[in-house]
Amino acid sequence: MLIAALVAQVDNKFSEFLQFFFLGLGKGAVYATIALALVIIFRVSGMLNFAQGEMAMVSTYVTWGLWTKGLPLVAALILAMVLSFLGGAAIERVVIRPIERKARGNPLPVVIATIGLFLALNGAAPWIWDAEAKQFPYVFGSGSVSIAGASISTQTLGTLAVLVVEVALLWLLFQKTKVGLAMRGVASNSQSSALVGVPVGRMLMLGWGLAAAMGAVAGVLTVSLAFDNSLMAVPLIYAFAAATLGGFDSPVGAVVGGLTVGVVAELSAAYVGFIGEPLRLLPAFVLILVVLLVRPQGLFGKAQVSRV
Repeated sequence: MLIAALVAQVDNKFSEFLQFFFLGLGKGAVYATIALALVIIFRVSGMLNFAQGEMAMVSTYVTWGLWTKGLPLVAALILAMVLSFLGGAAIERVVIRPIERKARGNPLPVVIATIGLFLALNGAAPWIWDAEAKQFPYVFGSGSVSIAGASISTQTLGTLAVLVVEVALLWLLFQKTKVGLAMRGVASNSQSSALVGVPVGRMLMLGWGLAAAMGAVAGVLTVSLAFDNSLMAVPLIYAFAAATLGGFDSPVGAVVGGLTVGVVAELSAAYVGFIGEPLRLLPAFVLILVVLLVRPQGLFGKAQVSRV
């Protein structure tokens, strides 16, 4: 009887741990999708886009608007991705590029511009679509699958599948196509790339467009039945932690970092007493600090070597 009770207790504890792990995996998958968009822009331009979350939020509103007009959810998302691609390319051409030219190599004005874009989009969303929370369905349904006494949602499984597809497509783009190699060359040295005939401007527009389209997917996957203009505020912080952990130049690192941050944050809130809900963001900031101190380029990133 005693042994049976101990076994049952261990099984319950394991099921509880597995449940928190699956919850963290689901959230981490969302962080990873946003981190992938951050990595795309960084790999193409060498810049950090602090407005990435709000661009994804606007794309989610666009998807919602198309869906409420009668389009099937998948069709609405695909059309929103196309519009987001065009919007991201336009932002690079109209906002980022002129500032970058006048900055003459100083990255600070561009960073400030993305922060300003963050504030502008966040304020514009409730003005355009009003401040009332919008109802939105799960892309992959609200079902779940039971594993060892714990349940993992079909939304989490679907998001993980999307991550695998995105990473595979990005790997093919950057490693096996001339366009991808050109984008990498522009990020490494835009002047030399221009001298060998690479259309630098087009590559930068393409990178911002791709990141915006991926942001549309990330925003829709982030929604938990309802959303407003604060949708991406917290996930963006975790996404930066994920990209820092994995390496800003590594799509695989973004995925591993996102899943790690999600699981660590969930398990810490569940099992570390002083953290709980009020300090849920603490593990993400600790991860950023540790990685920056020990391995600034991230777990999968490549250290830059330059002559002194």
